Amino acid sequence: MQRRVLGLAIAVVTVAAAAGCGSSSGAGGSSSSDGDKTTQVKVGIIPIVDVAPLYLGQKKGFFSSRGIDLKMETAQGGAAIIPGVVSGQFQFGFSNTTSLMIAQTKGVPIKSVVNGTASTGDTGKDISGVAVKKDSPIKSAKELAGKTVAVNTLQNIGDTTVREVVRKDGGDPSKVKFVEMPFDQMPAALDGGQVDAAWVGEPALTIAKGQGARVVASPFAETDPNLTIATYFASTKLTQENPDLVKKFTEAVTESLKYASEHPDEARQIVTTYTKIDGEVLKKLTLPTWPAEYDMASLEKLASLGEQDGIFGGKKPDLDALFS
Repeated sequence: MQRRVLGLAIAVVTVAAAAGCGSSSGAGGSSSSDGDKTTQVKVGIIPIVDVAPLYLGQKKGFFSSRGIDLKMETAQGGAAIIPGVVSGQFQFGFSNTTSLMIAQTKGVPIKSVVNGTASTGDTGKDISGVAVKKDSPIKSAKELAGKTVAVNTLQNIGDTTVREVVRKDGGDPSKVKFVEMPFDQMPAALDGGQVDAAWVGEPALTIAKGQGARVVASPFAETDPNLTIATYFASTKLTQENPDLVKKFTEAVTESLKYASEHPDEARQIVTTYTKIDGEVLKKLTLPTWPAEYDMASLEKLASLGEQDGIFGGKKPDLDALFS
């Protein structure tokens, strides 16, 4: 598993170097309709509830009104999306903030352009949780030490915040064994005993609870109630060569975040268009908060935790450069 993580890091740096030598501006294809130029923009996303505003904004015309023909392409996690953005496969991507920090410390040329999602701050009802099987002997976060915990991708905000709740509860965070697994496979893996616990995001979290799983920790809310979880980002190449496209995308996302926050029922309903969930799950799943601005104090806390766990290779992320 360590070799796999190292391989991913090497791949990220390799595509970064290749992108730096490329001549493409990274903009999508363009077409004209009645004299109005439309730019196709591909965004790498994870099919979870967090990105509901993007789909809602597309439906409401917030992107098309700015000349953007939005296309969403799914991936397993933010760490997998970053190479796609740097190589030009996607113009923008959605990633957890820890993965962005790791990439920056490795010299990957990326920049966050607009906020994505934040914790509810409610430890009893957040958009992610560490779930265990109903009859599991694990009752609290500290008991995850020595156990196998599934996360969607390694070295991201999931394992960082899981380690933090184990640490806060008096357990040894270095003893937690993390394995990669897509969110939608976690409920079955828990039920089948393939893992001891799983850090699950919505809507998979509600599905797991519907199968009897118990939540023993809420890593986001317990780490910081105002935690900025994920943002939309671009390559620094795109921000320099096509600032107008970045500005329009940022404005459209900001409008989408505001609309989703003010119309939670519509945001909840749009989730059915890109995930396979039934009506009962739809009613019960927890929505995140979608603030327009980053919470820099929470990002500083994440960076500090990453340094403490040694995931930045001895370097320190430049938060002002990454998130300004």
